[in-house]
Amino acid sequence: MEALEVLGGYRTKPSNQRARMVRVLLSMTVLMGVLLMLHSFLKTAKSMKPDFYSFEVKDAKGRRVSLERYRGKASLVVNVASHSQQTEQHYRSLQELHRDLGTAHFNVLAFPCGQFGDTELGASRDIEAFARNTYGVTFPMFSKIKIMGSEAEPAFKFITDSVKNIPKWNFWKFLVNPEGKVVRYWKGEEPAESVRQEAMTMVREIILKKRAEL
Repeated sequence: MEALEVLGGYRTKPSNQRARMVRVLLSMTVLMGVLLMLHSFLKTAKSMKPDFYSFEVKDAKGRRVSLERYRGKASLVVNVASHSQQTEQHYRSLQELHRDLGTAHFNVLAFPCGQFGDTELGASRDIEAFARNTYGVTFPMFSKIKIMGSEAEPAFKFITDSVKNIPKWNFWKFLVNPEGKVVRYWKGEEPAESVRQEAMTMVREIILKKRAEL
């Protein structure tokens, strides 16, 4: 022991300072990794803004259905009613559009709403049966919803927020493109036939795009 002391040969212990440095470096590495992951998550979340087709709704039988099935097509979203002065004219014209433009590229999507007087009082199943039996409609009919107030259906709220306007009566018509964005709307007093030209143009673009991808 004395010889070691003379030669300055004391036994060495692991450096506490070095251990602390290693721990600090490891902590910084972990922190940087977490920050990078958070940045990537926020960037992804920002790029994944909701669109109309990202929502789920209920069909006339109360079953949850995803609107994702309509992505890649043009959709005409309409707040419908069974007992309005416009009911017969609109249901027949909407059915013609739905039939003529073809469900492969275009769909009328009907959302009954009971917030405009006594124009839609029945249950969703009865509303669907009435429209199919009376006017022969074949387009999708969804569950009766609210489009105004705190209980507004989220999918329809996306529609009204997009155009910054809320329907004042039945049969407002909203044209949604294949990416789920609202491109134009028509008020209830405007006939459904007024939608045809713009809807046909959108369908034509969809067909040409599909052909180009073959």
